[in-house]
Amino acid sequence: MRIILRGIRVFFAYLLILILLGVTGFLSTELYQYVSENVWGETKEVLAKENDSVPSNDAESKANQETQIPASARIEAPFVSQYPELPSGCEVTALAMLLQFKGIDADKMQLYNEVKKDSTPIVWSPDKKTILYWGNPNLGYVGDATGKSKGFAIYHEGLFPLLQHYIPTGIDMTGQDFSELERQIASGIPVLAWTTISYEIQEEDWVTWDTPIGPIKTTFKEHAVLLVGYDEKSVYMNDPRKGNTPVQVDKTTFVSTWEKMGKQALSYLP
Repeated sequence: MRIILRGIRVFFAYLLILILLGVTGFLSTELYQYVSENVWGETKEVLAKENDSVPSNDAESKANQETQIPASARIEAPFVSQYPELPSGCEVTALAMLLQFKGIDADKMQLYNEVKKDSTPIVWSPDKKTILYWGNPNLGYVGDATGKSKGFAIYHEGLFPLLQHYIPTGIDMTGQDFSELERQIASGIPVLAWTTISYEIQEEDWVTWDTPIGPIKTTFKEHAVLLVGYDEKSVYMNDPRKGNTPVQVDKTTFVSTWEKMGKQALSYLP
């Protein structure tokens, strides 16, 4: 009898072990399926999205080629002299060259008549050596560009509306890095830029006077040119004060002066 009971116990013990093994296997299978379908599935989806967001080497190479600026570029643009009619009208004369390059029949005198003007009267110091109050070139042309009375200049902000009047796709590139001006020239479009008559400036060249919108620090050497080329060491420009051959200027010197003059530049989109 004892032997029979012992056999029954052993049988049930084996049966319990088998049941436990079966349950364990079932749970293991279910757990593996859950992990495969959920955790690993989500992980693969995330990895796939990350891989999609990372450009391939070919895509990066193509993007770099599209944004790379050529080492040099030159443009042939019409030349217009500011003399003799506009001894202080370099800006509208440079604008005339830009418009003529676009194919617009623009005349410098017509542009001067149309450009915004700040007619604020000039106020001198008692000794007549210092200007205390005058116009602001950001509002419009200050003074008389024809030389009949004292003339000064107009800055990008005052000239830009006239550019947009003739070319609706005109752009104000003021404040951008000089490499963006090079990119514009490399695309085949000149850039009107502000500099000085000598393409450099010294500390003693600066003057300051009050205007209707506050003081302005500027220089009577202010000048505007049409940039038509560049290379590693030089920039090339149509200078309305010079002959009809593009002027070559040291790039480092020109860029330094251009930056001191406020990084002013105008151009247009195709």
